[in-house]
Amino acid sequence: MSATKNRQHFTLRIRVILGVIFFVALILVVRLYFLQIVHGAEYRARATDQYMRASNSFYDRGGIFFKDKEGREISGATIKTGYILALKPSEIENPEKVYLMVEEYITIDKDTFMKRATKKGDPHEEIATQLDERTAESIRKKKIPGVLLIPERWRYYPGNTLAAHTVGFVAYDGEQKNGRYGLERYYEDVLSRGESNLYVNFFAELFANVRDVVFVPVRKQEGSIVTTIEPSVQLFLEDTLDELQDKWDSKFTAGIIMDPQTGAIQAMAVSPTFDLNLFSQAESWQYANPLVERVYEMGSIVKPLTMAAGLDSGAVDVASTYIDEGSLTLDTYTISNYDGKARGVVSMQEILSQSLNTGVAYIVSKMGKDTFRRYFYRFGIHEETGIDLPNEARNLTENLNSPRDIEYATASFGQGIALTPITTVRALAMLPDGFAEQPHVVSSIRSKNGLTYAIDYSDVREQVLDPETAENVTRMLVTVFDEALLGGSVKKERYSIAAKTGTAQIASPDGGYYDDRYLHSFFGYFPAYDAKYLIFLMNVEPVGAQYASQTLTDPFVNITDFLINYYNIPPDR
Repeated sequence: MSATKNRQHFTLRIRVILGVIFFVALILVVRLYFLQIVHGAEYRARATDQYMRASNSFYDRGGIFFKDKEGREISGATIKTGYILALKPSEIENPEKVYLMVEEYITIDKDTFMKRATKKGDPHEEIATQLDERTAESIRKKKIPGVLLIPERWRYYPGNTLAAHTVGFVAYDGEQKNGRYGLERYYEDVLSRGESNLYVNFFAELFANVRDVVFVPVRKQEGSIVTTIEPSVQLFLEDTLDELQDKWDSKFTAGIIMDPQTGAIQAMAVSPTFDLNLFSQAESWQYANPLVERVYEMGSIVKPLTMAAGLDSGAVDVASTYIDEGSLTLDTYTISNYDGKARGVVSMQEILSQSLNTGVAYIVSKMGKDTFRRYFYRFGIHEETGIDLPNEARNLTENLNSPRDIEYATASFGQGIALTPITTVRALAMLPDGFAEQPHVVSSIRSKNGLTYAIDYSDVREQVLDPETAENVTRMLVTVFDEALLGGSVKKERYSIAAKTGTAQIASPDGGYYDDRYLHSFFGYFPAYDAKYLIFLMNVEPVGAQYASQTLTDPFVNITDFLINYYNIPPDR
């Protein structure tokens, strides 16, 4: 019996030892895989960089990727490798000859070249940067005395202007190079990678990141980001906005295409834009994203929100009517319909179809100020959306705390309160199904350890409107598109589209509003009763057009047609 137990104990010890050996071997294999395969190119580049430079610095940064409709990732921001052309003045005997040989391949001012080539006391003088491999190889074959080619790496944007205001760029902030705008800035903690040395202790490298892989939250993982931007949709939106900008000579135009069921932004653009690879050539004011960083009085596209609040609260129903007298005086101030005309008995549908200011003011009077404020707060107009882009502006909604009726009446048709466009889009995206979603641009983070982490936004999803309310407002907006918009001329027989225009006067810094400056806006979603696409457009201070229906209807219809064809969306009626 004792011998049997000894054999069992011996066998158990052998198994434990073999298990430990196997486990350690597995860790070594996995770690070697990451060192040689996942990060192999990075370490080889570091080795080259350290061989060619006195400094041990190594520029690296995570990538930014778009994703097309097939799920393929397309690079939006990456690291490009090339060469610095430098001179070693002490080895140059004939600067004139060297200049003529170099000038065959790169353009450089002769005086500048000669000045640097004759600095005999300097170890080297940089002449040109970001040379491509072909140019560098041509120069290398010449074996020009005193000419050095040093490998370098820099941030590169393959799409040039594509999604420039969303992507942002990397630039120096003092002596540090980091993300300055857009995703580059917001996800700086993910994308940035510190300078490090190739020659580290192997076992320290082996075990150093175990805790990070297991315990560090997704938002703190270093790596690359995968966005919700669909490049073909983004490009079509940008082309549409550029045409719109040119046609109406606007201060600027902008747009968003978003999935209202998830909050995923498929395209976000501003015109005029700039080239991310040549950002220093643009004016600094162009860098900011007005869709996130500026507030505006949005005008009549806010009216469907007032209608939704009235229906959901029970203050009115779809069969309600009111007496329209063309104008209304509150607290000594008079508000009027766009044409000042009285219409007599008017239905709730006609309030939206004819965009009547007195109509939405009537709904507010039936709801009461407190209920109206409560619903607009539920729509999120008093707070930031939390979109994953930097510098989100604070909405100006203090008028909703006023004791005066006039402030609530003007807010009901989008004047007197100033909202960021992204706040407006989030609120309008509640109309198709009644749910509030988190607007976002990034869907996942690919960590340096090779794993991909999806970002979960479902925890902020909230039901704001009753489904019946959402369906009723949607039906009313479909009627607006089918019958009221340009006299029903843009109706699509096989697709239901819900839409509304907005025309807002621009506030003057001297008080009041300009008589000849307008902000045009347009939003719509489809398929109306199972919406997958919400389109928002804005046109700031167009020249020669007063109403949004004049400037934005055709661009909206063109984008809708593109999405229907591109995604092969089946008819819904």
